[in-house]
Amino acid sequence: MGYQNEQTIFALSTGLGRAAIAVMRVSGAGSQALLARLCGRLPAPRRAALRRIWANAATQDNLLDEALVLWFPGPNSYTGEDGFELHLHAGPAIIKAVAEALVAGGARPAEPGEFTRRAFTNGRMDLVEAEGIADLVEAETESQRKIALAQSDGALSTLYQGWAEQLKRALAHQEALIDFPDEDLPPEVEQGLLQNIQSLITAMQAHIQEGARGERIRQGVVFAIAGPPNAGKSSLLNWLADRDAAIVSPIAGTTRDAIEVSGSLAGVKVTFVDTAGMRETEDEIEAEGVKRALFHVKQADCVLQMFAADHAPESVFAGAILIGNKTDLGQVPATVLNEPVMPVSLKTGEGLDALRAVLERRVEALTAQSSFGAPLLTRARHKAGVQEAVACLQAALEQEWPEMRGEELRLAMRALGRVTGQVGVEDLLDAVFGQFCIGK
Repeated sequence: MGYQNEQTIFALSTGLGRAAIAVMRVSGAGSQALLARLCGRLPAPRRAALRRIWANAATQDNLLDEALVLWFPGPNSYTGEDGFELHLHAGPAIIKAVAEALVAGGARPAEPGEFTRRAFTNGRMDLVEAEGIADLVEAETESQRKIALAQSDGALSTLYQGWAEQLKRALAHQEALIDFPDEDLPPEVEQGLLQNIQSLITAMQAHIQEGARGERIRQGVVFAIAGPPNAGKSSLLNWLADRDAAIVSPIAGTTRDAIEVSGSLAGVKVTFVDTAGMRETEDEIEAEGVKRALFHVKQADCVLQMFAADHAPESVFAGAILIGNKTDLGQVPATVLNEPVMPVSLKTGEGLDALRAVLERRVEALTAQSSFGAPLLTRARHKAGVQEAVACLQAALEQEWPEMRGEELRLAMRALGRVTGQVGVEDLLDAVFGQFCIGK
């Protein structure tokens, strides 16, 4: 996207379809003149006012709607520019007519994420906070809402900025050692510097380790349902989905490809993947299904390993929750290979409430924070930047030459700066803001 800050942009911030209100958002240098063109007298800043909306208020030509108007003069606005909102009646004809009037007044339709991109460019937020807003808009569960809100509110940025400040102080100490080599500086100065670098490494590594939990909250915990044919895997998926998502048949090998359904457990997004029955087969299509099933098992955060009451497995996937189905037909063992078994009957419903409780506890364990209140890393981009900073700091500790140690500290600062968008991110901006919806 060719970013043109001087242009005035507009977009519908609310969804299309039947609704009472539609919010049209406008931002750019021409906003004040454009608002005056539409409604004449401007309202007081940041106060809602009822106005008639015209194609041209000066001539009172073509009344379009009567709407609430909010005027946001920059820099105290979302984008940092002059802007306004029109809270219109949501009829498609009204929206179309107002959009045409905005174009006639010199504005153009916004591209995805352009409002937030302008806010970033104008210093209203950094890149991490902007990504938090994107996640907040997409949040489906309570845990996603909380983590996105904390990120958009600056919790993660504050952590990274704190590390950057510590790096600045470390670099200042390092440069003092370089600039005053003949001064009789006590050895504690260099020892303290090295200790501070090691403390930063420890903190960053802990943050990276917690990142797996943050990514699970943002993207969802994945459960793979695995086991032999006719163990009840598709029936379990249908129960978890509360609908007929998969075909249930007594014929072995009915499920050939993975079927995914998403939902929520313990306030966390979850995805359940029903896989093909695992067995030796000469059928090429079924064999491919088994191969894909093993792939999903390896990729999953947790495996739900199913078996029928009278067919206990000979091996258990690491960390799997063992589910013995068909208790209505036979006795399910309490353990298999010293691992506990959840006895259920998908036909009668026996044990299903207990199974749901076990799944919720597993989700909580996979997403719980070990450091109370510490902001979680949620994106691969952030993880890569922090990992790069750690590598630079580790290299700094290994350097014998003070000048080279100082250079590694600068590279670590640059890596963190790329995460927050303070340095060298022009190549990233289209990718980051292109994921936003239009109107945000």
